[in-house]
Amino acid sequence: MHSVELILTLTGGFAAALFFGYITHRLGLSPIIGYLIAGIMVSPNTPGFVANYELAEQLAEIGVILLMFGVGLQFHLKEFLAVRKVALPGALIQSLTATALGAIIMYWLGWSIEAGIIFGLAISVASTVVLTRVLSDNNELHTKTGHIAIGWLVMEDLFTVFVLVLLPAVFGSSVVGLTGIGTAVGIATVKILLLVGFTFVVGGWVIPKLLTNIAKTGSRELFTLSILAIAMCIAVGSAFLFDVSMALGAFLAGMVVGRSEFSLRAATEALPLRDAFAVLFFVSVGMLFDWSSLADSAIFVVATLLIILIGKPLIAFFIIILMRYPLRIALSVAVVLSQIGEFSFILATMGRDLHILPENASNVLVAAAIISITLNPILFRAIGKFECYLNDCPRVSKYIQERCGPQISSVSECELDKQTDESTAIVIGYGPVGQTVSRLLRDNSIEPLIIELNVETVQSLIKKGYKAIYGNASHIDTLKKAGVKNADVLVISAANIPESDEIVKNAKRINPDIRVIARTLYVSEVQNLKKAGADVILSDEGELALSVTELILRHSGATHDQIDRERDRVHQTLFSRSEENQS
Repeated sequence: MHSVELILTLTGGFAAALFFGYITHRLGLSPIIGYLIAGIMVSPNTPGFVANYELAEQLAEIGVILLMFGVGLQFHLKEFLAVRKVALPGALIQSLTATALGAIIMYWLGWSIEAGIIFGLAISVASTVVLTRVLSDNNELHTKTGHIAIGWLVMEDLFTVFVLVLLPAVFGSSVVGLTGIGTAVGIATVKILLLVGFTFVVGGWVIPKLLTNIAKTGSRELFTLSILAIAMCIAVGSAFLFDVSMALGAFLAGMVVGRSEFSLRAATEALPLRDAFAVLFFVSVGMLFDWSSLADSAIFVVATLLIILIGKPLIAFFIIILMRYPLRIALSVAVVLSQIGEFSFILATMGRDLHILPENASNVLVAAAIISITLNPILFRAIGKFECYLNDCPRVSKYIQERCGPQISSVSECELDKQTDESTAIVIGYGPVGQTVSRLLRDNSIEPLIIELNVETVQSLIKKGYKAIYGNASHIDTLKKAGVKNADVLVISAANIPESDEIVKNAKRINPDIRVIARTLYVSEVQNLKKAGADVILSDEGELALSVTELILRHSGATHDQIDRERDRVHQTLFSRSEENQS
């Protein structure tokens, strides 16, 4: 019989994650905690089913790649430049300070100074998966807090890439003093610059052309496949050709696609497996945990947690406060960075390969990771209460005002593109009806935003000065990007959209006050749209019957009152028949 180890690992991992994730969610905790418990339950350190860790780790790496690609899609260069003054020095200072704390404390506990430095580097890096998940769960990913945190993390990742190149040169047998270190730094810089240049110059020219040709085929499967292939190819190529992390390569690939008109559709359609594989990351972390050796390393775990949960957040907090950002942003960024993850284990693995870290270092790191990851979403939800406490404390409030000056006002929501903010009318579809509606709106000084699935149409509209986005309106993210939250009216101008009722439901969920005018082909579909919340429904079949009735009556010399009366009767007959068919 052929091997079924991969299938068993996926089945066991997903089933356990679903079970414990559901329980923790019902208890009001983050599902992340449930996923970590699931990993412990399917690990060799607990009785019962044992999953294959090597396979789970590789599957988790796919999740990290897809997650970072998705982050890159929605993290534009202008957003990073906007926070570079806080993210760049903040990440560097925090990483160096956390490394120093780790080295000093571990040396005091009996490790070598070399082991302390590598361990300090490992705990200085936050987890990408945890950070993005916590921010996303709390609707903070696309706020000022999210921009700073992601920018901070990107700088940490770049710093870690340098460290991974430097470690063999500094601690390896081939080290040649300052010359070897200088050479290693130069090589790392060249490799990263080559990767960035290749991705943005070559990829920025090839990828949009490739996606344009794929989109023209009209195949949803091919478009999804092309996005997954781009993410995986650039991520894997980054590791094998440029010796950098796959996560960094995937992030850059996402940024390239994010600069094109395909970003929205890629984010909503092409990453359906992202969350599922990201779950396996937490399962794989839980599988590393060994209860039996925890007691022997308790003091090391406590010391590590003090650095992660107190030292790192305090450093980040004071850096952001001194740069005159609001208290809420400082607290949020500080807390979301108070955990460790995937890069920590990569650094620890290299430390073991160089025979520097002691045997118990891995278990200490895993225990600290599990505890910090578990506490992170809980602490993040408590930020509001802690902020109120600090504001009510006269000494703290006075210190912040006197030392840091007047605070910059906080941004509570992501600043959408100006074109979506100002649009009060959204038109879905740009067929003959959509064209007429859009033209009439513009003639009456109402600038519509058009959602269209034909990439050539979108490109043409943008060139003509229209506001248009490329994406599937049945996805709630597309509606959010289009600015449904602030719009007055939504017009579904295409009659052949199978998910029209889903569009209406999502639009009403985002903005209950929005007026939805929906067009449908058949009268039988009217009731579904009515139940979904559409305010005005126009059926091509019904309107045709009404028009024919009106023409006949006019030709026969009927009065206006007779015509109106007969129109009402025909309308009632058609729609009551629709209700009977529905029931």
